[in-house]
Amino acid sequence: MKTSILSLCFALLLLSSCGTSTKIIGSWTADDLPAEKSYEKVFITALTPNAGVRNAMENNLAMAAKEREIEAVTSGEAFTISFTQDNQPSKTEILDKVRAENADAIFTVTLLDKESETRYIPGSTYSPMSYGGYYGGFYSYYNTMYPMTYEPGYYTTDKIFYVESNLYDAETEALIWSAQSKTVNPTNLESFASEYTRVMVDELIRDGVLKR
Repeated sequence: MKTSILSLCFALLLLSSCGTSTKIIGSWTADDLPAEKSYEKVFITALTPNAGVRNAMENNLAMAAKEREIEAVTSGEAFTISFTQDNQPSKTEILDKVRAENADAIFTVTLLDKESETRYIPGSTYSPMSYGGYYGGFYSYYNTMYPMTYEPGYYTTDKIFYVESNLYDAETEALIWSAQSKTVNPTNLESFASEYTRVMVDELIRDGVLKR
């Protein structure tokens, strides 16, 4: 199934690349978001059967929520069993857990897609700052020209992940906010989860969903 393949790629490639960069590529906020309503407890769930990825994402998001004095409960805490592609909780089971926890908002994280992109890094020529003494003799010439070394170009492959994050009202199940992010070359699971969380919190503030 596509979801399980993506989650496996996500887990493996997070451990093999370098130069992490996460940025928002699109976001949406409901027009009828009530200005006076504040959410006090959020149920966080990463939609992947990979337990390591799920726990890292959910725990980092929960920590960020608690730092802003918003209570948080993760699906990993709420459900004592592990779900697989063929054994997923029903809508009723999930909503029962959300309401049992008295959560008034639901935050979901989903890996939409991943791709590889190959690009060419051009070569570089390094030259001395001054050509003084260039014609003074063999060694002057040698000493001047030798540092003008050429580093050949090469190809590198970037690993790119697209993640969608949604915030729902737990009572109405209505979508409140959605954002799509792009991450290039995540170094490891923990650093990705931490950076992703920071970027999401910044965007929630920018879109007026979270107060500063």
